[in-house]
Amino acid sequence: MADREVDLFVIGGGSGGVRAARIAAGYGARVLVAEEYRVGGTCVIRGCVPKKLLVYASHVHHEIEDAAGYGWSIPQATFDWPTLIANKDKEITRLESIYTANLDKAGVQIVKARAVFQDQHTLSLSNGETVRAKHVLIAVGAAPNHGAAIPGIEHVISSNEVFHLDTLPKRILIQGGGYIALEFACIFAGLGSDVTVVYRGENILRGFDDDVRAHVRKEMEASGIKILTGCTVARVDKQGHEYSSRLSNGTSVVSEQVMFAIGRNPNVAGLGLEKAGVALNPQNGGIAVDAFSRTSVPHIYAVGDVTHRLNLTPVAIREGHAFADTVFGNKPTCVDHADVSTAVFTQPEVGTVGLTEEQARSQFARVDIYKADFKPMKATLSGRNTRMLMKLIVDGESDRVLGCHIVGDDAGEIIQAVGIAVKMKATKADFDATMALHPTAAEELVTMRTPSAQHVRGVAAE
Repeated sequence: MADREVDLFVIGGGSGGVRAARIAAGYGARVLVAEEYRVGGTCVIRGCVPKKLLVYASHVHHEIEDAAGYGWSIPQATFDWPTLIANKDKEITRLESIYTANLDKAGVQIVKARAVFQDQHTLSLSNGETVRAKHVLIAVGAAPNHGAAIPGIEHVISSNEVFHLDTLPKRILIQGGGYIALEFACIFAGLGSDVTVVYRGENILRGFDDDVRAHVRKEMEASGIKILTGCTVARVDKQGHEYSSRLSNGTSVVSEQVMFAIGRNPNVAGLGLEKAGVALNPQNGGIAVDAFSRTSVPHIYAVGDVTHRLNLTPVAIREGHAFADTVFGNKPTCVDHADVSTAVFTQPEVGTVGLTEEQARSQFARVDIYKADFKPMKATLSGRNTRMLMKLIVDGESDRVLGCHIVGDDAGEIIQAVGIAVKMKATKADFDATMALHPTAAEELVTMRTPSAQHVRGVAAE
């Protein structure tokens, strides 16, 4: 006989699991959440939130530089890494306590333990207890993946360890070309480190619009970040307090730290999924689910990064909420994964929603491109050599705005609002009819009148 019986057992106390637990409890369900580490999950504890705090810290360097052009004389500033990390840790602890308190207020029980399936309804906990659940939600997220083992892989850190370094490295090599790699490259560069990025592809930010990829790379390189594409780290040798990374192109890079950010794998190992009969998706390695986040076992569900669908915190939260509405609220709800806004907190920042130019041209017979590349107003006095990019992708037949891509200050803040318009299927005429807010960078979105390019299937008219 099980030690506890519940209506819903949630494996994982991250954003998706916490939201699902709270909503399900609100519908009257008896809910138990098992979290083996810290409540809050990747985003709160070792992801989006602490990373954004470090991004803010790295911006200060540029603000001090820009101040001179606006008449400010600022004495030589110094930076203390341990102070930043200690303050970051305090904030994460505060947020974790809020997550825990919100679960308590909702009547959700929490157990600090690892859960493993024994059968389709029974799970054993690392504290020795067993739980029998009517429904189970798997929300255990994903973990950094170092890829194929190479000599010296034990010297490499991931985005988990980077938040707990004792000192700021003078030189760091980062392998990867996506969100995490580039954001940390800009963080460390902004804090004064010498940064080298190594990426196997031909250009960074695979999957993003090609103009965005080119623009971000140019800006990062202009800021002093060295980006090496078309190669990988083949081995890492420790040499005293330094590491020598041998690259596949035959060159070597010496640094105090080596970080890999080349992807994340769903946390499916060691859960006992085979005992429960839960199937994996052979295409992405995540737990296979249907539109309602239901697995191959009718009463077992999965949300968030462990499904490897769209690995973003707000998506996991929406999936968790929809699950609870469907199963406990008698309101069947599917999550629409189309036109989800996202940001990359590089310097400059990236904000994007909808289709890239390449995607649009493959799906629509006629595509109009509107693009503005300009020096932002702030840079006119600061003297900073930077440019901003704004791009609209438009269906040339229906006039609907299919995508928007922004690179520059506050791109993430801007794209959140633009995402509403794209989701509502706004047209270019709707954008044109919107009065500009001057002087702002965002006004370019409603003042671009002439296409920079028009593409007809099989023909391109610039």
